[in-house]
Amino acid sequence: MLAMPKHLTAATGMDALTHAIEAYLSTASTPVTDACALHAIKLISTYLKVAVSDGATNLQARDMMTYAEFLAGMAFNSASLGYVHAMAHQLGGMYNLPHGVCNAVLLPVVQEHNAKHVPALFVDVASAMGLTSVGSQDSERAVALVIRTLRHLSQEVGIPENLAELGVKREDFEALAANAMRDACGATNPFQPTKEEVIQMFEEAYTQTYS
Repeated sequence: MLAMPKHLTAATGMDALTHAIEAYLSTASTPVTDACALHAIKLISTYLKVAVSDGATNLQARDMMTYAEFLAGMAFNSASLGYVHAMAHQLGGMYNLPHGVCNAVLLPVVQEHNAKHVPALFVDVASAMGLTSVGSQDSERAVALVIRTLRHLSQEVGIPENLAELGVKREDFEALAANAMRDACGATNPFQPTKEEVIQMFEEAYTQTYS
């Protein structure tokens, strides 16, 4: 594990963060999966950047990321996932792209759409991410800070900023969306998007920037 390269540490860490966030927002979540998911989010928010930058020597960061990935796995094994994974699976299958990287690029886009339906859940996600300036009732601020922090974290660990950088083609969006809607992970997403909405999410992930 100590010899894992930076890009693999970043991709697997962002994959685990996606597992945790999607499990927490899942329509099949329970108090048990919520506890696992939120603690995983806390650990990843604290230790992923260190594990990427100093993973060869920082044993604590590696150790805590291992626990985080395990906790996130426990959460989604019972609560399942959402449309980040439903869409990422299609990108991996069509373009042979790294799964964790696809998740990281899609994560803020899909959560912006999910937040329109379950904004209150983002207060707890913000708290787990260490965003202490969010009040317990300020879901609008929580959503904005969570989305911004997700993009900033991806940038800091070296994730490409959009699908265009990964070589995804716009002309494939319709097929990607149709396949995503058949993916089992989408069943527990906080809302069920139309095909047009899935295409729109691919488009947003294609054009988003870190600036």
